[in-house]
Amino acid sequence: MKMRTAIVGLGKMGLLHASILSTFPNIQIVALCDKSKLITKFAKKIFEKIKIVNSVELLRDFDLDVIYVTTPIPSHFKIVEMVYSYGIAHNVFVEKTLASSSVEASKLCQLAQTSDGAHMVGYERRYAVTFNKAQELIHQGVIGDLISFKAYAYSSDFIGLKDEKAVKVSASRGGLLRDLCAHAVDLALWYFGDLRVISSELKCKHNTGFEDAVKFTVRGVDDLKGCIEASWCMEGYRMPEAGLTIEGSKGVLHVSDDKVEFRNTAGSLIKWHRHDLKDDVEFLLGAPEYYRESKHFIESAVKGSSREPSFFTASKVEQIIDQVKKS
Repeated sequence: MKMRTAIVGLGKMGLLHASILSTFPNIQIVALCDKSKLITKFAKKIFEKIKIVNSVELLRDFDLDVIYVTTPIPSHFKIVEMVYSYGIAHNVFVEKTLASSSVEASKLCQLAQTSDGAHMVGYERRYAVTFNKAQELIHQGVIGDLISFKAYAYSSDFIGLKDEKAVKVSASRGGLLRDLCAHAVDLALWYFGDLRVISSELKCKHNTGFEDAVKFTVRGVDDLKGCIEASWCMEGYRMPEAGLTIEGSKGVLHVSDDKVEFRNTAGSLIKWHRHDLKDDVEFLLGAPEYYRESKHFIESAVKGSSREPSFFTASKVEQIIDQVKKS
């Protein structure tokens, strides 16, 4: 029996997830939802056999098993709260970040606990072969005892945008910390466990309130020292990139979206690129990690158990972001 599925938000990520889910034999996409009249009009021409609605409330009539929320970050809390409150679906996938504050995230965690379904947040780099290889090397003790790390997320998305346009687009995407920087924060939490913010510096362009760069220091278990940086006004990053440089007692490990490098204390260098790490999936769209992410989520929905990052895990990103804003 196929799981009846709906997607809320028909932007780039919504269409990507719809395409991937359509290849799963146990999934039937029965509804798509977007509040934009223009988008719904376009969608009706493309998805002739799928019902298109403009309100989340209308999804109550579709007897859904699974729902994907791929709308802009500022709308996540209201939509997910409605999904649980109305019993629209038990299995909920939300694109990152989970919400717009740690308070909102905590409330969604509580709602998720009342449901017997799976819940997951789309930090897709947890399903990338390079980041999994790096974590494997850490767990195997290849780099030795952890000393310090730097996590980063860079893009050049906002270079050249006028101030008014930059402020508007930034707000629609939830701001630098929740849009781009959240990837670096999630990777750091995944690798090193709980962190606390020690100090932070937010850079705003021309006193407009538009955050174009952030840098903050953190401490982890056994007083691990870390630094997390993000900027979406960084030259040379046509595509967004996230990564970490980790110093250990046996050498330095660097990992990014495309490769892993380890240089030991003797100076020997070993490299692994994506194509060295069996980066294959059954259906490729966007990047292989998106397929793996959805495959694992749907498997967990079938079993009724959550895969990482769960709502609870993702709420820790919100806590770090709130600490940065307050420090």
